[in-house]
Amino acid sequence: MSKRRINKVAVIGSGIMGSGIACHFANIGVEVLLLDIVPRELNEKEKAKSLTLEDKVVRNRLVNDALQASIKSKPAPLYHIDFAKRITTGNLEDDIAKVKDVDWIIEVVVERLDIKQKVFENLEKHRTPGTLITSNTSGIPIKFMSEGRSDDFQQHFCGTHFFNPPRYLKLFEIIPGPKTKPEILDFLNSYGEQFLGKTTVVAKDTPAFIGNRIGIFSIMSLFHAVKEMGLTIEEVDKLSGPVIGRPKSATFRTVDVVGLDTLVHVANGIRENCPDDERAKLFELPEFINTMMDNKWLGSKTGQGFYKKTKNADGATEILSLDLDTLEYRAAKKAKFATLELTKSVDNVADRFPILVKGKDQAGAFNRKTLAALFAYVTNRIPEISDELYKIDDAMKAGFGWQHGPFEIWDAIGVHEGIDMMKAEGHEPASWVSEMVANGNDSFYTVKEGATYFYDIPKKQQLKVPGQDAFIILDNIRQNTEVFKNSGVVVEDLGDGILNCEFRSKMNSIGGDVLAGINKAIDLAEKDYDGLVIGNQGANFSVGANIGMIFMMAVEQEYDELNAAVKYFQDTVMRLRYSSIPTVMAPHGMTLGGGCELTLHADRVVAAAESYIGLVEFGVGVIPGGGGSKEMALRASDSFEKDDVELNRLRQHFLTVAMAKVSTSAYEAYDLDILKPGKDIVVVNTARQLATAKAVARQMADMGYTKPPMRTDVKVLGKQALGMFYVGTDSMEASKYISEHDQKIADKLAYVMAGGDLSEPTLVSEQYLLDLEREAFLSLTGERKTLERLQHMIQKGKPLRN
Repeated sequence: MSKRRINKVAVIGSGIMGSGIACHFANIGVEVLLLDIVPRELNEKEKAKSLTLEDKVVRNRLVNDALQASIKSKPAPLYHIDFAKRITTGNLEDDIAKVKDVDWIIEVVVERLDIKQKVFENLEKHRTPGTLITSNTSGIPIKFMSEGRSDDFQQHFCGTHFFNPPRYLKLFEIIPGPKTKPEILDFLNSYGEQFLGKTTVVAKDTPAFIGNRIGIFSIMSLFHAVKEMGLTIEEVDKLSGPVIGRPKSATFRTVDVVGLDTLVHVANGIRENCPDDERAKLFELPEFINTMMDNKWLGSKTGQGFYKKTKNADGATEILSLDLDTLEYRAAKKAKFATLELTKSVDNVADRFPILVKGKDQAGAFNRKTLAALFAYVTNRIPEISDELYKIDDAMKAGFGWQHGPFEIWDAIGVHEGIDMMKAEGHEPASWVSEMVANGNDSFYTVKEGATYFYDIPKKQQLKVPGQDAFIILDNIRQNTEVFKNSGVVVEDLGDGILNCEFRSKMNSIGGDVLAGINKAIDLAEKDYDGLVIGNQGANFSVGANIGMIFMMAVEQEYDELNAAVKYFQDTVMRLRYSSIPTVMAPHGMTLGGGCELTLHADRVVAAAESYIGLVEFGVGVIPGGGGSKEMALRASDSFEKDDVELNRLRQHFLTVAMAKVSTSAYEAYDLDILKPGKDIVVVNTARQLATAKAVARQMADMGYTKPPMRTDVKVLGKQALGMFYVGTDSMEASKYISEHDQKIADKLAYVMAGGDLSEPTLVSEQYLLDLEREAFLSLTGERKTLERLQHMIQKGKPLRN
């Protein structure tokens, strides 16, 4: 059988979901044909232009409008705006024959079986035999959709359920039809993981599949608990958000974003189509939900839901909350629980659960009630929705942004303790759990030899979770491969002569312990290994330098210590660049300030596609002081070309820093000259990132890595550039675009990036620029307004404009 490749896909249906799927395929370099129906009538604009229903611009209006709306939406569905060129639009009458040339047809039309069947009937007339064809449905049984189609169609047909928005949510459920070939499922499973960057889960053809069945149960459970326990929506959101490893939007804010009508549609579908579900009554809508539906309080799309954004008497934005007793909006109330206070010092979310379920207050009661119900429910869904428990956990983590799935949470509490809690709340686990415990198994998961094992119910033993061989999972290997550890980092041996330096500080901020750890990792790698990766699997790579430490030194006016600390950071990034072994950085998520400066100095970067990289120091009243300002001057110099307007190149790099630009994806970081095309690479699946970074380090070592010579050839433009920058900042301050203090910071940066007030363009060394940068940084920390900005960021978590 020839190898199947996906070069071109057709997406049928251009609504929010269809356009989002089209954009994500464009993100990974696939050509996309996006088709939708022809409008039945002209709109006012078309009538004014005297167009007819036969004009191409009219016939493609629905698809073009939908795609443009998607591209402009936030968060952006594309990694880079240029990737939109990979999408061609058309309509289902004029362009349907073009599906004969694609490798995969994805149907994303309205959730009605009769319409889907009609679309498939039309597609089959033009589809080339052997072409993949899938339906993105969240509720209609797959077995009904392909009825009446040919054997070839049915063998290559299944459900592929993306979660919205497709770029950001990682869950990709694959649902086989009655005749789907096993090799088609295998292909989609590996393609989803490797190319689309997804967590792929093969699900059974049951209502709402895995993710929505458990996710909607969990939300409905909270809807009922909020009334039974007399809690406010703020209290439930406080209890069901980051404290238990769930998104900041928690429960009610998430429903507002998704849309209450969407949730109600899925809940009604489960209630109607799962008559044997032991908790079917839970899917009945509470009265307050019915009232909200009647009032069209559907969330963000209608301007109000559980929360409502409004303006107060002073014209400031205010968020009001819905009182579920009176169904009137009121000022938000702060939620506070003694049990949550006990978890504040516990950084590892899994370690909080035993504390949370033992709480003597309403928080403890809420956690016991909701978790006991969840545990009982998931045990009864095996084998109905999945034969393996790890698929349920994977679906909840990838589809709903939970840090831990239900069985992982249960393990954190303790299997026996979880059973006792369930019984106390009036629930019984499924019989397989009692059998598992009776046979001496007291956990759902174990870690052995760097791999995760799960309890397999039919075989009554722990089996290895499949698909791990392509990944390096630091949590699994850390204990056995640690070669150095301090309070800020762990250095692990990844095998094959490559070390990894993993940040373990709060929010992966960079302080003295992390810098010492990086230097130690370089020492170890230079002595006994062949290469070094700097990567971690936290929520973000690094939020930057420890500004609390900088603030304390500046307030105490300990300028010698501060100078030494900044020089230590500079020396560390320079060691990364000039060590005798290859250094590879693996940024993901927020990679800000100092995290960006480290990235700029590695030999190579293997960035996750979802990397938000930038030098943001202006927000706290300083310039980049860990080599970032120097590096932007150096990169500007390297971009100068013969007969080029060099000032324009330098200005672009200056504005990247002065405007604190942050890329919204790794691909945008190329535009900012933070990543280098042909040198630095992007991976879509973060689970593969460390394994790829290790392979890059190994390849560099095998190709005979030699450290680069120190740079003494950085061209700086001196007074010529300085004059231009000063005129620019003067006019911006005069026009009130920037404050007086913004101007002061910008002028300091200008001085560094121009190389000082040299009388003519000159070649200088990196060290010359580092000294200028450090001097400018230190002088700014002596400014009262910089201290105010630092303090505001520490206390409020957002920049101050003063």
